[in-house]
Amino acid sequence: MADKIFDSFTDPIPPLRYEIQIIPVKQNGETFLYFQDQLGYAQSDFAVPYSAQSLFSLFDGSRSVEDILEFSDDQITREQVLEYVQFLDEKALLHSPHFKEHARETERTYEESEVHPSNTYGISYPEDPEELEHFLNEAFEKLPTSEPVDSAKALYAPHIDYRVGLNSYVKAFSAIKNLKPKRVVVIATSHYSGLHPDLYEEYPFVVSNKDFELVNGTVKADQAAIQEIEDQVRDDKTDNKSHSAAKARISNIDYGITFHDRAHRIEHSIELHLLLLNHLWDHEFKIVPIVVGSLEELFYKADGFQGKQVEKFSGLLNELFGDDEDTFFCISGDLAHVGKKFGDDKPAKELFEEIRSFDEDFLDFGAEGNPDKILELMSQKYDPYRTCGYPPLFSFLKAFPNLSGEILTYDIWDEEERESGVSFGSILYR
Repeated sequence: MADKIFDSFTDPIPPLRYEIQIIPVKQNGETFLYFQDQLGYAQSDFAVPYSAQSLFSLFDGSRSVEDILEFSDDQITREQVLEYVQFLDEKALLHSPHFKEHARETERTYEESEVHPSNTYGISYPEDPEELEHFLNEAFEKLPTSEPVDSAKALYAPHIDYRVGLNSYVKAFSAIKNLKPKRVVVIATSHYSGLHPDLYEEYPFVVSNKDFELVNGTVKADQAAIQEIEDQVRDDKTDNKSHSAAKARISNIDYGITFHDRAHRIEHSIELHLLLLNHLWDHEFKIVPIVVGSLEELFYKADGFQGKQVEKFSGLLNELFGDDEDTFFCISGDLAHVGKKFGDDKPAKELFEEIRSFDEDFLDFGAEGNPDKILELMSQKYDPYRTCGYPPLFSFLKAFPNLSGEILTYDIWDEEERESGVSFGSILYR
């Protein structure tokens, strides 16, 4: 069977998956290794002794259990080594046949589900509903807030961890606490669609029809609005292609739209906004969840194929929801990502002055409602600071190019211990 756990003394042991980060953590004076899987396949409810690090370095895909015994203590038996390898395989940490089958099943289960489960509870905020309510109430009572507005079209706001960006969230979302839209179209950064090029290479706009299950309640997908998008995509016969997805939902390459929503499975950029809307608003509202992948092709040829996709997608948003007073837009994106963690040679502190200047221009152009200036800025050095808010904000502004906004916040998280940093800000559009 393809999903059988590894069981051989002489075959090469499957290597550790390259997506796995091994992070040392200290507990009660001892150091352990914690495994972090950016794809969310591996179980993360365990850690191993730090001494196992030397053993992991031998799992390169070429050595067998017998080979590893040559590097190990004489007291370790081959049965013990195999048992350890099987433990890692069961936890989906090895790039093995078992893992591949597990990954396929995980994706299939998600795609067939009608619900998107939360990815961030217990990490960015409390997983207990009462504790979460207290946590958010305290934040909106004690942190600086904005004057609530009576009407607005959109809010561009961060999706950074609440633990480092709560001030910005409170300042931004307090401005819209009195609004009562029936529909929220969320246009958010896709951090993971690039990991599935077979699905998303030509489809930057990924729509999901799932309800979002959060600690403070479930937010329903607006099935009627999503169907309107799908009907429009289906009616355009120019170049219509379908994936053999779980629900055989239609995709259209001309619009760059797909309903194959695998990219949403481990995404956090939508739910961090919805959690606050659920907290602030008492009325019922439904959502149209959309994540936007890379739009880097525009840096090289703004009027090329991807540029035409953005035009059609944004035109569709305007056509369906532009004049609807019951529709509000949430645009979810952070700004610069700099420092050692993100591949820069310099520590983040040495880059803060230049990213502030860049971010100021980005936010100013965003507040002007000028997507062309944003694209010109981003194209100068081909996204020099990894601005993840560019794809969703640019797409939104292409739909509403004459909409002006007010900058509410700007902050930088200085992650000193990793010599890295992330900047983030917010804009309210009336």
